[in-house]
Amino acid sequence: MADDDRLRTVDEHLATVLDGIGSIDPIELTLLDSQGLLLAEDVVTDVPLPGFDNSAMDGYAVRAVDTRDASPESPSVLPVVGDVAAGAKSRSGMGPGLAMRIMTGAPIPAGADAVIALEETDRGVARVAINREVVSGEHVRRAGEDLQSGAPALGAGAALGPQQLALLAAIGRDRVMVRPRPRVQVISTGSELIEVGHRAAFGEVTDCNSYLIAAAAKDAGADARRVGIVADDHAKLLDVLETQLLRADILVTTGGVSMGAFDVVKEALSELGTVEFTRVAMQPGKPQGFGHLGDRVPIFCLPGNPVSALVSFEVFVRPAIRKLLGKRNLHRATVQAVALERAESPEGRRQYRRGVLHREATGGYSVSLVGGAGSHLIASMASSNCLVVIDEEVTEVVAGSRVTVIPLLLSNR
Repeated sequence: MADDDRLRTVDEHLATVLDGIGSIDPIELTLLDSQGLLLAEDVVTDVPLPGFDNSAMDGYAVRAVDTRDASPESPSVLPVVGDVAAGAKSRSGMGPGLAMRIMTGAPIPAGADAVIALEETDRGVARVAINREVVSGEHVRRAGEDLQSGAPALGAGAALGPQQLALLAAIGRDRVMVRPRPRVQVISTGSELIEVGHRAAFGEVTDCNSYLIAAAAKDAGADARRVGIVADDHAKLLDVLETQLLRADILVTTGGVSMGAFDVVKEALSELGTVEFTRVAMQPGKPQGFGHLGDRVPIFCLPGNPVSALVSFEVFVRPAIRKLLGKRNLHRATVQAVALERAESPEGRRQYRRGVLHREATGGYSVSLVGGAGSHLIASMASSNCLVVIDEEVTEVVAGSRVTVIPLLLSNR
């Protein structure tokens, strides 16, 4: 257990968390399943791109020398001896003083060294009149000009977006080794909780935390699942956690980590000796638990109030997920904004207030606060799009002063 007389700083607890996050072995996935992940291997192409000399235009394949001095007044007229379609299985050939109609992407015939665009001719079928001199190599895509055979295509650590997947497909790779999405299992604890879809009786609360945290984990790049609700029962909680160990790269619980007599998560996991419960100098989210279960599966024990759970996730769990993904930037980008109203903050605590970030016509940002400091205010949380960070040494934010803001944008990666 942590020293009850001292609050751990946010940075200290985050360092403890990140030190306790290892890595996940790479896995092989199909191209579309690997989208958004990081490549875990160096990919070298064994084919050139393009694979053969081909036409960049619909037009006529010619020898440039046969169009010398051509002009609209005195065009070069060449016999057309055939057509070359895209997808041709063999390479055509042609002799001097001849032309062949050719489609975009079709192989350049042997003997030709250039392509004249269709619109710069009379579009003839048996004979074609070419209205200007053509330069050797014009409108010809050379084999290997994009990527030579044996050249590096993508390096380990490359983020796989649409462009990278297109390159992998083009060189014939249908599967690649990647850093997989961490499997995050989310558990809500509390005997007062009921599932969504049931009308809450007096004293009951509909579970929203598991949806909140699972959705946040997915947005961070994880493969997240709701385990469901576990009542305040010591044995049941341990049973559920044990069943999830083989299914999880990260376990997250919400609720049951404060100082109350019925905080079962804290009571049950403290006995295992691998999960440390501490108090962090932040508001909301002071009570935190972190450690490992089973074969070193990280577990985060977050507070039960929804705002506290979200803030705790953003500050501690999201960076852990991104570390497992192999991302270089573990944290969301921050911006500086002008505070539109006054705010107070307790000395020695880093406060995270919900806000609405505005983009000003000048290009800068301003931010207004929504909701109070209460960690149960779900409606104001839903109307916010950012967290306003008030540092530990600041007790008052004056309207018009600048503050640090964390935009909570979907897929802010």
